[in-house]
Amino acid sequence: MTFYARARRQKHLSIHDPTVRPLRLAVLRAAGINLLVLQLLFLGLFCYLFGSLFQETTHVHNLNVVFVDYDGGAIGEAIRAAYQQLRTPGFPTLTEHSARQYPDLRAITSTVCHIQYWGGLYITPNASNQLAAALTSGADYNPDDLLGLVWNEARYSTIVDSAVAGSMQSLSETARLAYTLNATQMLPGLTTNITSTLGILASPWTLASTNLQPTTQGSRLVYNTLVVILIMIQEFFYLGYINSVYQHFRLYTTVAPHRIAIIRQLLAGTYTLLGSLSTAGAIWAFRFGWHVSGGQFVLTWLVLWLFAHLNFLVLDVFTIWIPLPFVPMALISWIVLNVTSILLPFELVPAFYRWGYALPTHAVFQVLIDIWSRGCNPQLGYALPVLFAFEIVGLALSTVGVYRRAHYAILTKEAEERGWQEKLAAAVMAATQGEDKGSMSDNGQPSPVAVSGGPATGSTIAHGENLARELSQVERSTTRKQNPGPCFDLPFTE
Repeated sequence: MTFYARARRQKHLSIHDPTVRPLRLAVLRAAGINLLVLQLLFLGLFCYLFGSLFQETTHVHNLNVVFVDYDGGAIGEAIRAAYQQLRTPGFPTLTEHSARQYPDLRAITSTVCHIQYWGGLYITPNASNQLAAALTSGADYNPDDLLGLVWNEARYSTIVDSAVAGSMQSLSETARLAYTLNATQMLPGLTTNITSTLGILASPWTLASTNLQPTTQGSRLVYNTLVVILIMIQEFFYLGYINSVYQHFRLYTTVAPHRIAIIRQLLAGTYTLLGSLSTAGAIWAFRFGWHVSGGQFVLTWLVLWLFAHLNFLVLDVFTIWIPLPFVPMALISWIVLNVTSILLPFELVPAFYRWGYALPTHAVFQVLIDIWSRGCNPQLGYALPVLFAFEIVGLALSTVGVYRRAHYAILTKEAEERGWQEKLAAAVMAATQGEDKGSMSDNGQPSPVAVSGGPATGSTIAHGENLARELSQVERSTTRKQNPGPCFDLPFTE
């Protein structure tokens, strides 16, 4: 069985051969330097990523929850006692305000919707009296109408589920125990219906949840990770194919730069339009149990389109102004920095990471939360300007980059043509000298044909042109062309 026979039969030099030793050292030095650079790069990226998640639970106290006691009775005292018991760096901060500042539930809902607080805990009016009447006289009451929580699950759903909703549920249970201990002192005045009394004491109230946008679908886990990563990689791949198209058809030396820039932006706009439509469509297709409308779908599509297009422009700028060997490093750094800016809310990460407000991924995620929760994340005043700033600067630099690439492509073409002309002249001269020597007669005298200059000159030119043509073919295949950026071979082209 032949197993790559030519590779096995080829005679190779020993690694100890004097001609191989310099090559061996050069290979080891180049591999070692790049190994060190990449190790340092990825070590830095891992440290940056893990640093944003470091001691996350100790920053939970930065999540503020407003507390309003409309009752002013025993339930409020139980809530305050429970909070003092649970108050740690890993528990949200409960900030109490008077009923004058928040006169009704709509005021609490509004402050949570406008992200002044991550949640709003409240006790309904006359709640303690209703519960006491149920314990002492067996009066009817609804345990769901005593204590309530307002929150928005669409805002970092995986975080608020445990850090806000879960913590407030723990606060409610701890307050229930505190209230039950106090209520046992009232046993002589309790109702004679022991079964009813024990049932009420076991569960005097249920924390009523007012969730502004329930977000429980499984795909929510990747909205701020894989979705963003795939969008960026998607633009990078198409950028590589676009560069290959312009390189393959030599458009930079044959078409006016402004026309190239226009067509390039039209292609990028169309591609990102369809790509964002696919992304939004996939999100909507797997939104099981998530109540969002068609209008929200259109807004999501448009925002993802803007985000995808500006990322195409940013990556294009990378490939224009950054040397090609460093482009993969810039790409992975861009992805990690952007994804880290939305893994956690800034309240849960060290203050250093708040520079991520300037990154487009953080901005677009805030816009998406605002869309999905029907305006309950009003950060458009900063998020949209950040996105459009990247878009405008990217358009300008990308257009300038077209002229830059065309400039160097023309310089490269002119250098190649000069090289071919010089080789053609050298080939003709060499062939002419050969013909001159061959045209001498045996006695050292020029032959009649050479003196006449007819057939001998034509043969010389033909021979020189053939030789030059062969040289030019070799030159075209080996000349290092001006680099237009990362290029991927086109799989579907003639």
